[in-house]
Amino acid sequence: MDYFSKQILLPDGWKTNVRFGVNSSGEFTEIQENAEPAGASVIEGIVVPGMPNLHSHAFQRAMAGMSEFAVAGENNFWSWRQTMYKLANLMTPEQIRVVAAQLYMEMLKAGYTSVAEFHYLHHDFKGKPYAATDETCTQLIDAACQTGIGLSLLPVLYMSADISGRSPATEQARFAHDIDSYIALFESLLDKQSEQLRTGMAFHSLRAVPIDALLAVIGYYSESFSDHPLHIHIAEQPKELEECLQVYGNTPVQCLFDEVDVNQHWCLVHATHVSADEIALMADSHCVVGLCPTTEANLGDGIFPLQEFLTKGGSIGIGSDSHVSVSPVEELRWLEYGQRLISQQRNNVADESESHSGARLWNATLNGGARALGRNVGSIASGQRADLLVLDDSHPLLYARPPEQVLDSLIFAGNSNLIKDVMVGACWQVKDARHKQEDEIVFAFNKVMHELISKL
Repeated sequence: MDYFSKQILLPDGWKTNVRFGVNSSGEFTEIQENAEPAGASVIEGIVVPGMPNLHSHAFQRAMAGMSEFAVAGENNFWSWRQTMYKLANLMTPEQIRVVAAQLYMEMLKAGYTSVAEFHYLHHDFKGKPYAATDETCTQLIDAACQTGIGLSLLPVLYMSADISGRSPATEQARFAHDIDSYIALFESLLDKQSEQLRTGMAFHSLRAVPIDALLAVIGYYSESFSDHPLHIHIAEQPKELEECLQVYGNTPVQCLFDEVDVNQHWCLVHATHVSADEIALMADSHCVVGLCPTTEANLGDGIFPLQEFLTKGGSIGIGSDSHVSVSPVEELRWLEYGQRLISQQRNNVADESESHSGARLWNATLNGGARALGRNVGSIASGQRADLLVLDDSHPLLYARPPEQVLDSLIFAGNSNLIKDVMVGACWQVKDARHKQEDEIVFAFNKVMHELISKL
């Protein structure tokens, strides 16, 4: 099918009067500039590529807003974990699916067209595998199919309670695998891959995966699967650095680089607390740093040294992580605002190649996010997945904006959702700001939340 756009963002910049096709495999086909609309479906609005979301814990959508109260002692990431553990040990596989469907629908409406699911709720409440060992993974796949979002499913290896190697605590039993069972889970997912489902591997952290185990899995991965994405939480909290120094004699980032070949397939999530040397290491490796500003702010993690990393040529993407916010606009806004608060200067991410902060952020995170998900997304070009957003050009925040100010206005002007239509894999999933299964998804989610809140 052919479409016609009066204003569209292509890889080489803004264009007008562009005709493009999509095929039955869900890809863009021929892109024609200076074209005519005859015979094509005319898109009313501004067309931009859909944003990849490189870090999600779908089940945590059910606790958004429920940990905003003070507890005795320190109120930080470690105290927040107790609420998270409580929720994690209440949810059935079916409830995980329902919550994920609500979340994925919200992502689509907000402008995320694909997501990397960093998934570690593998077993039942006592840590016993389900009859189908990939049961909870299958529930997430079903949620993605129901909503139409592109999914990169990353089962997580989680082996120890802390960096000392202690066995997982009772509240962590659902998460735990040994090396063989983890590899078996990964292999069970390979046959489920499709145009809309990609698989990869994730290591929870150096706190939860001993280095010898990480090396064993990487050895297996390197033999046959070296084009699949690899993700890890790293250097998120100062306490993590302190414990890593005590056990390994080095920081988490330096430990990882000392032991494995960190390359373009890796995504280092958070990497908040890093030195100048580690910034250079990450940039030179071509890994993607996965930044989740709303979650990092909510948990009090700290602020990543973004400006220094970008100056050295580093690659970034964004994720909604714990889903206190489900908005690429808010993640990108806070990426820049965090730097402004540190530097007391404006437009920190802009540079000689791109003077507009919005465009620099949007394009950088499209490219990094696509790589972190291992998907052909992030641009409107022949052979790429046909994922796009249609912005409402009649809205006061966008009306009459020159093209170079569209992304600036989208990210930095107001709080209205300016996305009216969303296409994923050549299929319209959102039209006029409503998902095609919205009523059914919301009804099921509300029912599950009633069940969960009564137990929290």
